[in-house]
Amino acid sequence: MSIAFVFPGQGAQTVGMGRALAEAYPDAQAVFDEVDDALGEKLSALIWEGDIETLTLTQNAQPALMATSMAAIRALAAEGVGMERLSFVAGHSLGEYSALAAAGTFSIADTARLLRTRGLAMQRAVPVGEGAMAAVLGLDFDTATDVAARAAQGQVCQIANENDPAQNVVSGEKGAVERAIVLAKEAGAKRALMLPVSAPFHCALMAPAAKEMAQALEEVEMSAPQVPLVANVLGTAVEDPARIKELLIDQVTGQVRWKTSVEWMAAQGVTEFWEIGAGKALSGMIRRIAKDSVSRAIGTPEDIKAAVNA
Repeated sequence: MSIAFVFPGQGAQTVGMGRALAEAYPDAQAVFDEVDDALGEKLSALIWEGDIETLTLTQNAQPALMATSMAAIRALAAEGVGMERLSFVAGHSLGEYSALAAAGTFSIADTARLLRTRGLAMQRAVPVGEGAMAAVLGLDFDTATDVAARAAQGQVCQIANENDPAQNVVSGEKGAVERAIVLAKEAGAKRALMLPVSAPFHCALMAPAAKEMAQALEEVEMSAPQVPLVANVLGTAVEDPARIKELLIDQVTGQVRWKTSVEWMAAQGVTEFWEIGAGKALSGMIRRIAKDSVSRAIGTPEDIKAAVNA
């Protein structure tokens, strides 16, 4: 058995996530305490007792999802499942930071601060209402890429996420994304719809945020990951900290090549993908990409026990 741990991105957040882990495992509670201390606020109170609108704000959702993923990592470790069991780690967008925290490249405190910076920088990069993102379902990557290119008409319109064989996400200026929806339907898309996001992530409009992240990453200590990271923008594994830093900066404006990443891991012999933290969205994508693999969502004490027993 070859296992990869994968970590969810924004959109997986729910009020109450991780609370059962914290109540069941002192080491998981310690993660939330560490994130609260790093940010100088009780983010854990927002995660467990707040309102979903505030939790969904980019600057809150990003460190909150990382904290929940790391709580699950600590709970797994308490049950004897450590990083030495793994072949690779990977994360979807912000989940790449969770993967790196799990692999020991960043401390939890530094990861929380980086993600707070990342969330604020992404929100500042484009005024609300000027950018948009849309999901395109039922077109392959090449066709979706052609749709985005034709929709641009001098504006920014790019494929932000290559999620699975028939799900891609377009990002850019609002008018161009609206045109992409029309063109996608004309090209045979089953669905093409605007996403409820506050900014156009993973496109050239995020260049100001990439500059901010370059500065922030210069100020944190990085170690080589204990387990190779399959990077979003490459779809293959990297281990050199300097290269990882470059790729994290590129990722702000670049594509999340999730389908390519999962295919590559499966080709290296990965047979099980464990989705660590909130939600089950990645597990669904993985089942559509690597159909012979096993997917497990690990977000509750019951999930932990089931995975350990299996």
